[in-house]
Amino acid sequence: MNYAKLIDHTLLKADAKKEAIITLCEEAKQHHFASVCVNPTWVEAAAQLLHGTDVAVCTVIGFPLGANTPETKAFEASDAIAKGASEVDMVINIGALRDGNDELVERDIRAVTEAAKGKALTKVIIETSLLTEEEKVRACKLAVKAGADFVKTSTGFSTGGATVEDIALMRKTVGPAIGVKASGGVRDFAGMEAMVQAGATRIGTSSGVALISGQAAKTDY
Repeated sequence: MNYAKLIDHTLLKADAKKEAIITLCEEAKQHHFASVCVNPTWVEAAAQLLHGTDVAVCTVIGFPLGANTPETKAFEASDAIAKGASEVDMVINIGALRDGNDELVERDIRAVTEAAKGKALTKVIIETSLLTEEEKVRACKLAVKAGADFVKTSTGFSTGGATVEDIALMRKTVGPAIGVKASGGVRDFAGMEAMVQAGATRIGTSSGVALISGQAAKTDY
């Protein structure tokens, strides 16, 4: 298996400078990663740096809390896609899910999937570390219902990241039709391999180069 093509090479730190974004893109080109995942402010630069390559530009929407309105998330997604993003990772309204307000959660996700339809993949971050098993299942089912292309474990900015158990649960819930992305907590090649065996089809990590080189990651995301 070509593990490099499963990796979203990620840099979402608030203090990231352009030099670091350039390095991220150069590494992604060299190793033929699936994408770089950057904050919206860097989408245009990343798109220019990766033009003509096999590396996609991924960005984050409603990040990292998910507490924006559906209308705000839809605009943010549309703006990022216009600037060159071909994948958008949105955070659900976590509080609404925990309140049992499934209608709002579905509308929230659908706002982004409709903004991205035909233009970009949509990955839905459910923030597994904050949810019960029942809530994780509901979140995944709502993402499928709203037309998402992927469900994703974590932002990397909360209380925990991906686990093999969560990936297996998410895969069981969504079935084979859509992707499952593990992000946060993938620290070495063995960990990445375990996530894939559990059902992950993407790995979000800031340490992609280390992982495919068989080294231990220095960061959790």
